Amino acid sequence: MEVQPPADEAAGHASELDVRHGPHSSVHLPLSRSVGPSRSAPPPTGSVIVQKFGGSSVKDAAGIRRAARRMASTHSAGYKVVGVVSAMGDTTDELLDLARSVSPRPRQKHLDALLSTGEIIPMTLLVMALADLGVKAVPFTGERAGLITDHVHGDARIIDMRPHRVAECLDRGEIAVVAGFQGGAGKKKKTTTLGRGGSDLTAVALAAALDASICEIYTDVDGVHSADPRIVPRARKIEVLSSEEMLEFSASGAKILHLRCVEYAHRFHVPLHVRSAFTDAPGTLVLPSSDGHWDRSAKEHPVVSAVTSNNSAATITVVDVPRSPEATSRIFGDLAECGLSVSMIARSAHAAADGRSSVVFTLPAVDVPIALATLSASREQTGCGRAEVRDSMGRITVSGVGMRSSAGVLRVFFRVLSDAAVPVLLVETSDLSLSAVVPAGRLGEAVRGLEVAFGLGGTPEHLPALEHRDAVTVPGTADGFTHV
Repeated sequence: MEVQPPADEAAGHASELDVRHGPHSSVHLPLSRSVGPSRSAPPPTGSVIVQKFGGSSVKDAAGIRRAARRMASTHSAGYKVVGVVSAMGDTTDELLDLARSVSPRPRQKHLDALLSTGEIIPMTLLVMALADLGVKAVPFTGERAGLITDHVHGDARIIDMRPHRVAECLDRGEIAVVAGFQGGAGKKKKTTTLGRGGSDLTAVALAAALDASICEIYTDVDGVHSADPRIVPRARKIEVLSSEEMLEFSASGAKILHLRCVEYAHRFHVPLHVRSAFTDAPGTLVLPSSDGHWDRSAKEHPVVSAVTSNNSAATITVVDVPRSPEATSRIFGDLAECGLSVSMIARSAHAAADGRSSVVFTLPAVDVPIALATLSASREQTGCGRAEVRDSMGRITVSGVGMRSSAGVLRVFFRVLSDAAVPVLLVETSDLSLSAVVPAGRLGEAVRGLEVAFGLGGTPEHLPALEHRDAVTVPGTADGFTHV
């Protein structure tokens, strides 16, 4: 395996965002694959397979042994195996509670040092379990596995991948077991954590750097479903998705894969297999659209693949916003500097005589206090009026390939919400999705109605006749806002 040894520390590294846009690391990160996985053609023997096990999959001794048996079986079939583990069960939350019982405001770098131990425990236990199966395995912390990050404790970004130790381990015929969620920063390799979805991101980054055939994500569900099974019990499992579709799913509230993980996989063409840790049944393949096996005709694949929802959204309306573009730029520039991610931005179609109007946007409810403080601090500079909050809002999204050219999707979407008398505050469209902000308490009936209307439970007779046009026009919302 051709992986370069670590070079001397550079004076400055590219950010994770930059790394995702090109091979800046000392390891060749493949930007294309001529052959991809399919159900009928397993990865070639001798190739690397990364297997990531979530916290629910390794929450106890039985889960550890189950994961070890799966890794050993894959290894015995002739593959080079890298295992990546999350903390066991609720360990991360328990460590956070413990830290706050000692210190009400612990420093983030100290939290990183503490929280990183959560993944080290199952990493070590897996090595023990593999030894009992007669398989030699080597444990790696994130830093020893070659994950180099920036210095942002608690939400670090990967700036370089140097997995030469892991590659050497694989070449010796051993299994590498890596603690997820963590990396090392600077010359002293200070421990950092990657934030939400960090273990999935660890697995995908290693898969990209090691040119793995596939990255398997083992969890407590059997794949990606057309709707939340807790809301729609008959929701079907989706066998194959494009990485573009999975990006839309993750961005619109599907919690099975974190957005950063999917972005990384999409950028470096890493095929993913989301599957259950408790059965041998295949799950959902997430393939780069450039992969030779990604080919679904319109007759075989409905335009709408899934409906996703998120019940923890809020909207903020800033009133009396001046007409000048500088005011709007300052509003969203200040929010971005605070690390806040907003979406579905719209401006009131009805301006006052002096040109002032209202701007509304949506964001995670947990970010509302920071957003309000930021808007208040910049009010004098922007000349804007007060900020009004609507909490207890939800976002519902239908996703699929060819959304923009399928006018029938828009018609059916709004017909379902109208028939159920679900009020719509904001609407957003893209090539792959159609989203609306609605009251969180109405999400369940909206999801169930859309599932039936688009036949996502596996009942083709419910599929609507979709009209294909060159463009889709989004109607104005009830509050008189237009998108900006």
